[in-house]
Order: sequence, then C-alpha cells, then structure tokens
Amino acid sequence: MKLLAFELSTEACSVAVHVDGEVRERFEIAPRRHAELALPWAEELLAEAGIARSQLDAIALGRGPGAFTGVRLAIALAQGVALALDRPLVPVSTLQALAMRAPADAGQVLAAIDARMGEVYVARYQQVDGVPLLQDAERVCPPQAVVLPEGIRCAGVGTGFAAAEGAIVAQLGDALSCVDATALPHASDVLALALPMLARGEAIAPERVEPAYLRDNVALTLVEQQALRASRQR
Repeated sequence: MKLLAFELSTEACSVAVHVDGEVRERFEIAPRRHAELALPWAEELLAEAGIARSQLDAIALGRGPGAFTGVRLAIALAQGVALALDRPLVPVSTLQALAMRAPADAGQVLAAIDARMGEVYVARYQQVDGVPLLQDAERVCPPQAVVLPEGIRCAGVGTGFAAAEGAIVAQLGDALSCVDATALPHASDVLALALPMLARGEAIAPERVEPAYLRDNVALTLVEQQALRASRQR
C-alpha cells in the first residue's frame, strides 16, 4: 500500500509517505509556511521512497479541527493531488491523530488543541490495540468548560493544555495521569489511522471531503476582543 498524507491543521507542518510498510516524514513547527513547504516535501519524500505520484493508492489528510487556513490548505492540496491522479481521499480527525501522541499504556486520552480566541478543540479517546477510539464528540469550548466523567483518568496531549495559563490542567487536576502540552499532530499518525480505514473501504471521493471547523467565526470582532480582555482582568 502506498499513501501520501498531509497534516497542516496546527503550527506544525507535516507530510508523510507510506510505501509498503515503510514510513518517511517531514515535520517542522513552521507557522505561516505550510503552503511553501508541503508540496515540495511531498515530492522529496516520494523521490526518496523511489515512487511516482501515479503509484499512490490514496491520499490521506488531517481534516481538522485546527487552524482554518491550515485545514483548508490540507484539503486543497489533497484534493488537487487526488483529482489529478483519480485517487480517493482518506480524511482523518486531527484530534485523533494527536491522541496517537499519548503514552502507549494510557487507557484514556484527552486530546486538546489551542483554538485561540479563548477556546480549545477537544475530544476524549479510549486506546484499543494502539488505536484511539472516540468516546465524546469533538467540540470547541473554553478550557474551563472541559470536564471528564466521574472516575475517568486521562493522559492529556496537545497545546490546549497550555492555553489560558493551563486552565484545563487546573480544572481537571488528578483526573489527568500525565500531560504533554507540547504535543502536535503528525502526518505519520494520520497515515497510521488512514491505512486501516482504507482497508475497510472508508476512503471517499475527493469532492466529498469536508473540513471539521467546529465553529463558524474565524476571528473575534473588536467588541468581542474587548469583552474577552475585560473578562480575563476580572
């Protein structure tokens, strides 16, 4: 199986190629450089793997939630390659890919991405045979609104745990077994999730892919920004 994957939903730019069991990846924290780096990296990885684009079986991508510009770019690049090659797409949740960064022995994982504007993207997963399975719906909310069911203890991963001066950590306390607030999603993890999805027949036509934005507002108005600043000073 030969797949190319893009994960551009955060400040990290990541591209990976899977060729018959071997994975090659480029990963760099590169804010605002995703459009500059992603396609050249893809070409470099394919060349290193010794295959042409035409030999790819499918294109995988992190479909969000995350930064609006990054999510749109990942979809545009993946659609462009897939349409040119007449190949299907395998869209993967960015939060699920992030959950792959948790320790292997963590039964439950809380993945959270800093969504800016005083909010986080968050979802809870249970690891089954190394695969994080969604337990609660993906959502966007203030860090202080993140809660866990009684008796549940999670490993926390993602930049959402550093948002609002670590509000989620303060909120959940001992319900978090460990926290990695520097963790970012990787295209190699998108590939790891996409491969079984492709085998199960879950790939889709390129024109059917939909981003997971979770919210409609791209930016706060000036009035909303002033209100948010005022609430933080109370």
